[in-house]
Amino acid sequence: MKKALSRLYVGLILFFLYAPVAVMIFFSLNSGNSVWVFESFSLDWYAGLIFDDSLLTALEHTLIIALLSAVISTVLGTAAAVGILALKKKITKRIVTSVTNIPMMNADIVTGVSLMLLFVFVGKILGLDESLGFLTVLIAHITFNLPYVILSVMPRLTQTDSSLHEAALDLGCTPIKAFFKAILPAISTSIFTGFIMAFTLSLDDFVISYFTCGHYQTLPIVIYNMTKKTVTPDVYALSTIVFISVFVLLMLYNMLQNKNVKKRRHRDEY
Repeated sequence: MKKALSRLYVGLILFFLYAPVAVMIFFSLNSGNSVWVFESFSLDWYAGLIFDDSLLTALEHTLIIALLSAVISTVLGTAAAVGILALKKKITKRIVTSVTNIPMMNADIVTGVSLMLLFVFVGKILGLDESLGFLTVLIAHITFNLPYVILSVMPRLTQTDSSLHEAALDLGCTPIKAFFKAILPAISTSIFTGFIMAFTLSLDDFVISYFTCGHYQTLPIVIYNMTKKTVTPDVYALSTIVFISVFVLLMLYNMLQNKNVKKRRHRDEY
């Protein structure tokens, strides 16, 4: 009885989570405009995306921001994780770790509003005609991505044998070269995992982007603006493509996480 109830409970949760997505995917394959009557299967709405300049431009903006913010936050987050681990005083390490985790725990609307005020303030000081745009969105995405990269890289760095770095130094490597030769290969999987997480979060963000975008609008903002009028099925098609892409990335993320766990267990056994 307990197993049956637990399975029913999990099934209901999965149903409420994914039923809306399933409906969206189903009607993205509808040949008509109706969201009530399914006429016949068709890929016309997917083909029509090629000719929708506004959605393609928004998608391009989203991918550029997601890729750049993921790359930059991965580099900065890895360097930050190495720096935090190198701190000798425990109290200092705890304070720095707590500070870096604030953007992750803070409400998105608070982060978005505070960043918007900061960008507008700096823009007024610099005498800019328009304070918000591509650069502000990029900085905002790097800001909320950094803690996730640090959280991904830090555990693996902690478990890495410190003697690897020392051995590389003894063999004549400089500290930087020793890091790239000895430490980086050992934590490469965690770094890539952090990159995937940062890319996925950036691709999906709406609230922070909404407050910091100006005229540089990303795909979630364009879709939100469409909901004020009428959402056409080509938006369902594009949302389906984005959902499948994010789903594949998350599957890859979980596979890498499982690979890290297996490596850790294998190392602990020996």
